[in-house]
Amino acid sequence: MRLLLDQGLPRSALVYLRQCQIETSHVAELGMSRASDSQILERARHENAVVVTFHAGAGLS
Repeated sequence: MRLLLDQGLPRSALVYLRQCQIETSHVAELGMSRASDSQILERARHENAVVVTFHAGAGLS
């Protein structure tokens, strides 16, 4: 499994996930901190990765 963490997730999560033998990248370490969602999704598709994201307040009413 390969993960691509979005900007809303802490870079510290990389350490834990990598210790669990999960191949993980963070948009910040890839120079994509200001990339659009579509750019991030395209990168994930290219790398066969799952995007993990967190948007505070999403879905709350």
